Amino acid sequence: MNILFLSLLGFDSIEERSIYTDLLREFSKRGHRVYVISPVEKRMGTDTHIIEEENATILRLRIGNTQKTGIIEKGISTVMIEPTFKNAIEKYFANVKFDLVLYSTPPITLVSAIEYVKKRDGARTYLLLKDIFPQNAVDMGMLSTSGIKGLLHGHFRRQERKLYEISDRIGCMSQANLEYLLAHNEEVRDRDNRDRKLGGKGIVEVCPNSVEVIDKSVDGETWQRIREKYGIPTDKTVFIYGGNLGKPQGIPFLIECLRKCRDIENVFFLIIGDGTEYGLLEDYASGLAQENLRLMKRLPKEDYDTLVGACDVGMIFLDYRFTIPNFPSRLLSYMQARLPILAVTDPNTDIGKVITDGELGWHCESNDAEAVADKIKRIRKEDRRSKGNKAFDYLSEEYSASGGYEIITRSLEKL
Repeated sequence: MNILFLSLLGFDSIEERSIYTDLLREFSKRGHRVYVISPVEKRMGTDTHIIEEENATILRLRIGNTQKTGIIEKGISTVMIEPTFKNAIEKYFANVKFDLVLYSTPPITLVSAIEYVKKRDGARTYLLLKDIFPQNAVDMGMLSTSGIKGLLHGHFRRQERKLYEISDRIGCMSQANLEYLLAHNEEVRDRDNRDRKLGGKGIVEVCPNSVEVIDKSVDGETWQRIREKYGIPTDKTVFIYGGNLGKPQGIPFLIECLRKCRDIENVFFLIIGDGTEYGLLEDYASGLAQENLRLMKRLPKEDYDTLVGACDVGMIFLDYRFTIPNFPSRLLSYMQARLPILAVTDPNTDIGKVITDGELGWHCESNDAEAVADKIKRIRKEDRRSKGNKAFDYLSEEYSASGGYEIITRSLEKL
């Protein structure tokens, strides 16, 4: 098959490591030809160009600035993304007949480009549903269903519905994700029911975040070297949080938990990442002498993965206000490093249930910092190694890129 992957993520090779490139690499290894459109913003000073790999073609498409710019330029650039992608397909891939279009949310703004390829080539379309927008923005208070923000919400909601409409199959991150989608989208639910009545398995299925299964745990010598390199205590249980530090992660509550844990013996917290709320953590870390806390900016992926392997427990935080069931992909890096996971989340996601049912770690709701502190005190004394090994085994069984490939290709066979 010729596969077109549309993304707003920037990457130069499918050999890079992420939930998307690992999946695309699996398609490539199975003999399919992969084509990718990956944007590069004007501020980077790079023109549109093509990168050719053994079984992949990556179009680095120059678009307007949507980050680190003013609101007017950002707005214009965002509006132009959709026609820019469509025009690029017409120009650079005019002679390629695509069999499958893969795309993810975010964004929801590539509808016309997807629809164009579907009609032109008779291509099948598969949505990897990684985010439910605009409801997530409503949950975080960035949009509302009334007033001026309500007009924006209405526009994005119509685009969301259109995206679902043109998707032949929709892969959800988890069962709770799937159930939410069906419960809140009547048109999707009706299509899913019709497909089942005709003998199919429905148009919606669980297709979780997945990666190439690589054991990234470290040996004793590396563990010692990494901890010394980054100034991490060798005599304490290290809890690491790595990734985005934005509103979805509920950073004010994370800070409240850190404050509650400042005097717990033999515990150390390592926070690594960046995002819109990084400044809150920076202000807290610099304004209060908390000896068991280290805040670091985002590291290169290979360095970060090695550092994760030298820690003891991986942490996930989600804002308690969420009504949509998120399933953060940062879980996978912890599993690769054989770390047990402490998930501190809203009650609507099922990531905590997956972790506790599988004995991969622990779960707390993200509205009680005292309960989180008590849990951390208990974790110090528990058998973390067995839970970490179970986490790696669970990754191999449920979240492998090869498994994701099989889910998608089996689903498409029914079309």
